[in-house]
Amino acid sequence: MIHLFGWSYTHDAATGHITLDSPCHGAFIDFTPSNPHGPWWRISHHEPYWQAQFDRHTPIEAISAFTQALPQFLGDTRHTDRIPLSTNTLMENARLNGWDVTTNADATVFTSADGHCVLTHEPHAGLRWQIRHRLADDASTAWAASATQATPARLVSQFFAHLASTTPVQRVFQDLPARIRTHPDAQITPAASAPVEARPVPVKATQEPAAVRSPTARTHRR
Repeated sequence: MIHLFGWSYTHDAATGHITLDSPCHGAFIDFTPSNPHGPWWRISHHEPYWQAQFDRHTPIEAISAFTQALPQFLGDTRHTDRIPLSTNTLMENARLNGWDVTTNADATVFTSADGHCVLTHEPHAGLRWQIRHRLADDASTAWAASATQATPARLVSQFFAHLASTTPVQRVFQDLPARIRTHPDAQITPAASAPVEARPVPVKATQEPAAVRSPTARTHRR
């Protein structure tokens, strides 16, 4: 975004704190990796005001999908060929990827096939979108995300398209929570750059947004 779309930024090397500001000053991204308890990512928009927040362990592919859609949302259509966006609605992506959908008078609830991730859409609530993930009795696999009332459904759909996707993602094996390295709901296989002696190990795919470093493994979502 900095190089392709000319967003301004600041970076504090001591803390890792990064801010990005759109050229029109309508959207703002704040990344605070030193925050021990609260969200690491805050993405805000003005007129109308809305804000999306993402915890530390929120899958980075889904956060990237949200942020990469921002320039087009703001009307900057340059480089659309390099950043293709999903044209599916959230409901369509849920059905394509086997998520269960239940609806009542107040909310629509989307639940992943393995039951570990739940997205709740409450149209009239202050937090219109809330997402929670956690394996039973394992805090190391917990993460949460939310978006306020005016957050565009199109941006949430971009996030969800990558969250629900079964396309394999890359993670550093030692950065995966220990609990999910032997979990039966997913599988891990060596990436092309991994050592030849690396062996497949069951693992939950959507947990840990660690930076990809060598050696890596490719995790397969169910």
